[in-house]
Amino acid sequence: MNDQAIKRVVIVGGGTAGWLSAAMLARVVNRSIEIVLVESDEIGTVGVGEATIPPLANLFIFLGIPEHQMLAAVQGTYKLGIEFVDWYRKGHRYTHAFGSPGRDLGIVPFYEYWLKEHLAGRGGSLWDYSLNDLAAQAGRFAPLKQVPNAPMAGLTHAWHFDAGLLAKYLRRVCEAQGVTRREGMVSGVNLRAEDGFIDSLTLSDGAVIEGDLFIDCSGFRGLLIEGALKAGYEDWTHFLPCDRAIAVPCASTQTLLPYTRATAHSAGWQWRIPLQHRIGNGHVFSSAFMAEDEARDILMTNLDGKALADPRTLSFTTGRRKASWVKNCVAFGLSSGFMEPLELTSIHLVQSGMTRFLKFFPDKGFSALEIAEYNRLTRHEYELIRDFLVLHYKATQRDDSDFWNHCRTMAIPDSLAHKIDYFREHGRLIIEEADLFRDSNWAQVLIGQGIIPKSPSPLTLTVSDEKLAEYMANMRQLLSATVAGLPDHGAYVAQNCRAKID
Repeated sequence: MNDQAIKRVVIVGGGTAGWLSAAMLARVVNRSIEIVLVESDEIGTVGVGEATIPPLANLFIFLGIPEHQMLAAVQGTYKLGIEFVDWYRKGHRYTHAFGSPGRDLGIVPFYEYWLKEHLAGRGGSLWDYSLNDLAAQAGRFAPLKQVPNAPMAGLTHAWHFDAGLLAKYLRRVCEAQGVTRREGMVSGVNLRAEDGFIDSLTLSDGAVIEGDLFIDCSGFRGLLIEGALKAGYEDWTHFLPCDRAIAVPCASTQTLLPYTRATAHSAGWQWRIPLQHRIGNGHVFSSAFMAEDEARDILMTNLDGKALADPRTLSFTTGRRKASWVKNCVAFGLSSGFMEPLELTSIHLVQSGMTRFLKFFPDKGFSALEIAEYNRLTRHEYELIRDFLVLHYKATQRDDSDFWNHCRTMAIPDSLAHKIDYFREHGRLIIEEADLFRDSNWAQVLIGQGIIPKSPSPLTLTVSDEKLAEYMANMRQLLSATVAGLPDHGAYVAQNCRAKID
């Protein structure tokens, strides 16, 4: 039996994907398996995944990583959601806030009751009932598990951070857990003649690194999963047409805001991620609709402060590997696929992919049935996230450019079209167990993008207009008072998470 046990795992590539994969694996196997991570200082990382979604916070608790210490090390700040500017139409904005707006009544989600009021011309904005959005727009933050003196959930948060610093921090965590880093560039991937499995890697200095299991975190090129094992790639550009990103940091000139901003432009959109020491910016665009020079000019014109580096361009193809696990190699991060950074899902896909893989962790027999099931579940997860991203582009009234005309009229996956049609009837949602995004996520983006149902759930009719109006007025007052009691986000970060300057 022991002869079949995996004894050595070799990870190719560092960055956030490589070191996060190593950290998760090391935490679970607890030094019973040798873990070697091969990376080269000569090969840069993409390093622009500088915002997260809430599940990562739970993972870091599992990994034993203290939040304040980590944020100090990575120049981090807090994130309460994403503000979308000019997506539905120019001059319009809404927030995809973490946490659910309001408080559900029985089995009916709160947004259904808001919808009843909205269709009657009452109730204000859905985000008047979102604690996360109210705190974000007020620039306030402190950990809050529950609204004081009320049975309502408090703030749900994620983080912004410097991706390069996060990789260095995770490396220290991993090395403390026994992970070995091997500096070097992979010059060859050696396959076994009898079955095509990876036997070893040859480095540029001639060293040979053997392993039983190989993890590919080499980025877009997919050195192992594609270069050696020819997994194939499914291109989703016809659904998500952006294929370039220009990134540049700039100086901070404003209050430290606790949210990410995504501003739509004529052929794509611009991100704004506030860190302690700078702001991360990028322009994601479609090269079919805009030249790179024009895209760069738009980015540089819309910075808050002075650029701190030269802008750099990344090319990508949205989609996924046809198989993320082939033989004795599994890919995470950009090696597995790329969903454009609109909802900041790249790091989460590393987390969820490794979590899934650990449940299927193999022996040297590498069961074909289990590999196929892992790939099926991974494919489905990617498709669910893809649909959520496509929604942002499809549901728009913008007709001011060829890009937005294309997005507004393009064919979309049948699975997404069905969800939209279903929501339009009575505001009900089809949420699968595997979907990362839940009712409150879909409802906020659907409503924010102008998809308003014909009528709310008939169950909302069991509550009188008078009682509902009173309930919602009380909630607005309670949330307003709660936000007023929170400290300034910048002040909280300065007091608890201030980066140490060497």
